[in-house]
Amino acid sequence: MNRRIVIVTAVHTPSAPFLPEAYRSLCEQELPDGWEWHWVIQEDGRTDAVAPYIPRDNRVTFRQGRPGGPGVTRTIALAHAEGEYVKVLDADDLLPPGALARDLAALEADPAIGWATSRVLDLFPDGSTTGFPGDPAHGPIPHGAILDHWKANDFRAPVHPATLCVRRELLLSLGGWMALPASEDTGLLLALNSVSRGWFSRETGLLYRKWDGQMTGQPPHVDPVEREARMAVIEERARALAAFRWRATAKAPSADEVIHSR
Repeated sequence: MNRRIVIVTAVHTPSAPFLPEAYRSLCEQELPDGWEWHWVIQEDGRTDAVAPYIPRDNRVTFRQGRPGGPGVTRTIALAHAEGEYVKVLDADDLLPPGALARDLAALEADPAIGWATSRVLDLFPDGSTTGFPGDPAHGPIPHGAILDHWKANDFRAPVHPATLCVRRELLLSLGGWMALPASEDTGLLLALNSVSRGWFSRETGLLYRKWDGQMTGQPPHVDPVEREARMAVIEERARALAAFRWRATAKAPSADEVIHSR
């Protein structure tokens, strides 16, 4: 039986037309022998507008639910994400060839690495792309490095949370994405880095589409009062978690072991 990496996508009506392109980028991925991908698409709401864009493929699962924002939508999608690893893919973004294989290579090589990220390029409507200066070095990301950089650089992380690939057990242990109206993925990224080391690949792992309808381009996203509140709770959570450490080899005791130890 093949091992599985699950791609989780939250989608709402404006971004649904981009799903076919995201699907093509998935179909172009080449995985190592013995691996397969499964795509879980969760609509943030219940409409008739998204279903026409869902590919007819047994590797694709489509679900709907009451509106709750991208963090809630991705987290509820985990109910259908049966695989060892969970990869984020926003509905309007694209995976370059080799992205999934590189994530798997990093996570499979070191059980103490809890999550992986990669270089990202902005993708503009004319097809041009732009990168970002200041990417971290290729390789492991130490505990706390993301939080330190984020605090020192006006709440901007050195890696993009939209490139995240994470061990499912670790993702679930942190409760999934944060229950915030925005920056829920940044909150998760900082939480992950508070309890485990990560990985950064210098190879481009995501084409991040820039377009007028994207949620991060809307005025509420930059409202200063809400932004200050989001950043405050993200930081406090990350610092609270820093006292803990995720252990890749830790085994929870069985009920019998707990009883007999008393």
